[in-house]
Amino acid sequence: MKRRALVLTSEAAGHPFRRSLPPHAFAAPFPADVEAAENAEARRTWRLTGNDWRGFLSAYCASLVAIAVFIT
Repeated sequence: MKRRALVLTSEAAGHPFRRSLPPHAFAAPFPADVEAAENAEARRTWRLTGNDWRGFLSAYCASLVAIAVFIT
């Protein structure tokens, strides 16, 4: 990536948005094993439980009832 001392953009990037990105945005991606471990951890932490669904449904029903009462 070619950079000049007094220029804040990278001339190697063709699009104006890519020129405005910092240099670390063009860094190489993580190795496959690190990426797989991070994906497994994210899958484990973002799993919805029955308690999550129960809370969502109760909030949805309460909002629906409140809106129906407000309309009528």
